[in-house]
Amino acid sequence: MEVILREDVPNVGTIGDIVKVKPGFARNYLLPRGLAVIADNRNLSVLDHQKRVMADRRERERRQAEASAQKLAAVRLTVTARAGEEGRLFGSVTNIDIERALADQGFAIERRRIRLDEPIKVIGEHTVPIQLGVGVNAHVTVVVKAEEA
Repeated sequence: MEVILREDVPNVGTIGDIVKVKPGFARNYLLPRGLAVIADNRNLSVLDHQKRVMADRRERERRQAEASAQKLAAVRLTVTARAGEEGRLFGSVTNIDIERALADQGFAIERRRIRLDEPIKVIGEHTVPIQLGVGVNAHVTVVVKAEEA
């Protein structure tokens, strides 16, 4: 029996897959739990429609992310922090500081999307990757300056 999976089922398939299973497995496990529907013409056309809608949405999100990446590539953030004479910061610049600096320039980027391997602890210019989703990444230049006393 062919069924369309409505959820990921271990060792069977992932959501949206059309799989061939034993009739008893489908009748006694997949269908009663709502994990799958029978792959008839009506359900197949509904699945095709949902796949097209999801593909359109994903393409729209990718275009928006690429536009944001182009804008972010031109951004140069300046963060001031207390530092010692050798250029080491007393604290560090984290993704929270970068999120605030981006917000000051009008960008609403969630801090979890700012990919710092570790907090910035020295004065200078740093390139920070930002994951915008849908496989699109951007890089922002962050300049850390010593706070003047």
